[in-house]
Amino acid sequence: ESYPSSSPIWFVESDDPNLTSVLERLEDIKKSNTLLLQQLKRLICDLCRLYNLPQHPDVEMLDQPLPAGQNKIEMASNSHKYLDIEDLDHYDMKEEEPVDGKKSEDEGIEKENLAILEKIRKNQRQDHLNGAVSGSVQASDRLMKELRDIYRSQSYKTGIYSVELVNDSLYEWHVKLLKVDPDSPLHSDLQVLKEKEGVEYILLNFSFKDNFPFDPPFVRVVSPVLTGGYVLGGGALCMELLTKQGWSSAYSIESVIMQINATLVKGKARVQFGANKNQYNLARAQQSYKSLVQIHEKNGWYTPPKEDG
Repeated sequence: ESYPSSSPIWFVESDDPNLTSVLERLEDIKKSNTLLLQQLKRLICDLCRLYNLPQHPDVEMLDQPLPAGQNKIEMASNSHKYLDIEDLDHYDMKEEEPVDGKKSEDEGIEKENLAILEKIRKNQRQDHLNGAVSGSVQASDRLMKELRDIYRSQSYKTGIYSVELVNDSLYEWHVKLLKVDPDSPLHSDLQVLKEKEGVEYILLNFSFKDNFPFDPPFVRVVSPVLTGGYVLGGGALCMELLTKQGWSSAYSIESVIMQINATLVKGKARVQFGANKNQYNLARAQQSYKSLVQIHEKNGWYTPPKEDG
C-alpha cells in the first residue's frame, strides 16, 4: 500500500539458490522515481545471464526517462492503434492468470488454514515495511509451500498430526503426533496419559534457519518424557535424517513428521510416567544433538537390515 515510498517485495516459488540470489541483488538498487523499472531491468538481465538467453536490445531502455515534452495521452492512444482483437483477448487472459494460479494454489485447503496463510503474508509485508524482516526469501517461500502442502494432505486432515506456528512465526512450529501405531506400547501409554493428564499426543518442536531447506530443521520432543525411540537427553532425536549428512533439500516436512512417528514406534518409545518434565529443554537438546553429530561424523551411521524396517 505504501509504494512507491517503500520498495516492491519480490518472491520466487523455487528452491534454486541462484534465483534467490537474483532477487536479493534487487535490494542493492537505490530508491528513485524509476525504482521498479530499474529492478525489472536488473531482473531480466540477470535471468538472461543465468540461463544463457539472448537479451532483447529494448531492455536497456527500460529505465530511461521519456523524451521531454512527449504527450503521454498521445503515446497511449498511438499504442492502441497496433492492437487488434486477438491482442486484446490475449491481454485479458494474461491478467486473469494470477487469479487462477492463486485459486489452484489454495485448492483443497480449509478456510481456517487459508486465514492462517493470509495472516502470515500480511505479517511478512508489514515486517518488510517496518524494516524488521526475519529469515530469508528462500526459506520463507519454501516454508509457505510446506505449510500449504500440509494443509492439503490427508494425513493432516485425518488427524494423524497437527501443526501450529509458535507466535505466528514461520520459523518455529509445534507439531503434535496425535496418532501412532495402535498396536504399539506407545499407543497404550498415550491412552493412559490421556486418563491421567488429559493429554494424548507427543509434542514436537521444529525450528528452521535462514538457509532452510539446505539445512535440516532442528527437531526435539517437548513432552511427554520418553524412554527409547531414539530420543536423547533434552528431547533431541537420534536420526540421520535430521543431520546435514543425511538431509536432502528435497525432503518435505510432512515426510519428516511421518518418519519421526514411525521411528518412535520402531525404537519402542515409552512414556516415562512421573519423570521430571523440566529435563526436556532446548539447551540440553542442542548439546545432545551436537554430541550425536560429532560421534556419527567420526564413526558413521548403522543401517539396520531391510527385514528390520
